[in-house]
Amino acid sequence: MFHLTLIFLLCLTKLSLQSTLHMIRLCLNLCFVTVNCLDRHVEKSPNRVALIWERDEPGTAVHVTYRELLDMTCRLANTLKKYGIQKGDRVAIYMSVSPLSVAAMLACARIGAVHTVVFAGFSAESLAGRIMDSGCKAVITYNQGVRGGRITELKTTVDEAVKNCPSIKHVFVAQRTDNKVQMRDHDIPLEKEMAKAASVCPPEIMDSEDMLFMLYTSGSTGKPKGIVHTQAGYLLYAALTHKYVFDYQQGDVFGCVADIGWITGHSYVVYGPLCNGATSVLFESTPVYPDPGRYWEVVQRLKINQFYGAPTAIRLLLNYGEEWVKKYDRSSLKTLGSVGEPINNEAWQWFYHVVGEGRCTLVDTWWQTETGGICIAPRPSEEKAEIVPAMAMRPFFGIVPMLMDENGKVIEGNDVSGALCIAQPWPGMARTIYGDQQRFVDAYFKAYPGYYFTGDGAYRTKRGYYQITGRMDDVINISGHRLGTAEIEDAMADHPDVPETAVIGYPHKIKGEGAFAFIVLKEQTAHIDRVKEELKTIVASKIAKYAVPDHILVVKRLPKTRSGKIMRRLLRKVVTEQSSNMGDVTTLDDPSVVKEILDAYQKYKEKSSL
Repeated sequence: MFHLTLIFLLCLTKLSLQSTLHMIRLCLNLCFVTVNCLDRHVEKSPNRVALIWERDEPGTAVHVTYRELLDMTCRLANTLKKYGIQKGDRVAIYMSVSPLSVAAMLACARIGAVHTVVFAGFSAESLAGRIMDSGCKAVITYNQGVRGGRITELKTTVDEAVKNCPSIKHVFVAQRTDNKVQMRDHDIPLEKEMAKAASVCPPEIMDSEDMLFMLYTSGSTGKPKGIVHTQAGYLLYAALTHKYVFDYQQGDVFGCVADIGWITGHSYVVYGPLCNGATSVLFESTPVYPDPGRYWEVVQRLKINQFYGAPTAIRLLLNYGEEWVKKYDRSSLKTLGSVGEPINNEAWQWFYHVVGEGRCTLVDTWWQTETGGICIAPRPSEEKAEIVPAMAMRPFFGIVPMLMDENGKVIEGNDVSGALCIAQPWPGMARTIYGDQQRFVDAYFKAYPGYYFTGDGAYRTKRGYYQITGRMDDVINISGHRLGTAEIEDAMADHPDVPETAVIGYPHKIKGEGAFAFIVLKEQTAHIDRVKEELKTIVASKIAKYAVPDHILVVKRLPKTRSGKIMRRLLRKVVTEQSSNMGDVTTLDDPSVVKEILDAYQKYKEKSSL
């Protein structure tokens, strides 16, 4: 049965009666996720375009109708069933962005299997860790990936990963390129099997609280956590936020350029847009391939109406100048969106005035993997209500943000800052961490009992708007990708010459935040530069290339309390040039370590032109 609490939450919102009734009708059928994303649209408008795949190769877009996507999904679902995948089984998807990768997600949902999409830039070790934690029974992948004109060896990575994953029974291999790869005993040629499969697959009946998918995100401890989202609440929230935050209208072309390996791709490339019967763009390439005009050429050619991207990409493109933007017609754009991290004022102004020509609504959205969808954004709001640059501003329907002080007390009034919490449940919130409910409780509900703790700090302005001020724990946000500092430290600790490490986030002009590593070497260690390169290689292979620290500074020792805890806040102050305001250092085992590190940093800064 559908949980009536979700309908009750809807009735508390500011939706019109007609919209509320529409959403309630949608809720009553939400246990059939793919029916809402595919079948009901095929019944009414089978030839409506569901997906436009903007392939890596410039100008080679592929249009897929709802009828074609349903056919692809059912054939893939029947193939999974043929090889023993059943309701409740977990399936890993390690694929670049494509219609087939979307069909893989939907096929799992169709038969009641739980998908966990792993970003196709993660290393074999990272992939293996996620497969083992979730107990996946199968992997769906491509022979190779293509991005930015480069080939990535996806199948080779999967082969390396599954060596240590006894739960894997089959690897389904699709062809993104014409190049052949070695096929092993458990490998299944996906397209060949799909061609033989039936094009009709009845949807599995699911309870509203059954698992839809898991998505792994970094935490303040080294082990990534599998965030669980369920059927009805997640889909409802993704669809509702997609429609009202972006003012999506039927017939619009919605362009979210996120990878499906992240929650943004789940909610605003796949589930939200498809539930609303939208035409969703799948962007396989990079913003600078073959040149910095790629995004805007795509906007012109596909006539994109809503463009949703990351501040990292906007800051990158800003450096190339306005000519790459103004070269293309962007008159189709109505709404611009920012996602993944707080956007700085310079990037906001450039995005609004140059890209949007000062006529497009720009929504700076705040949300998390754990929230399932957008929680704070400038829209929806009253018609022509103000939008403050670089600020998320207004809570979405049913979201009740609260600011808390260090003593766990609610901070009242405006013009105040504190820990950002949410006071009541909402449909899209995560239900648990897979296999570790206690970790879920500890991570999100223990710090402020009775409230969901986001891990972010926020400022409530004099007018009552919310501005996100950044992370409050040991998680850094690199190009919109959350990564635990402990995860990088654990990887670097494998080097035999590095007994101690401490990683912090620091402001980065392009990426928003970068990783800065402090390391202690064994006394006899020579060839320091070689050790640094080896550490970078270790992090790239164990996590991903984007996790590699931008800077590695060798110090004699790390700042520790008498109990042995590393005081990373002092390291942050060193790197962010706030050494005159170190605060209380009396709890350090030896306060003189601060001057040691400052001296080492100054020498490094002079040498590396930081």
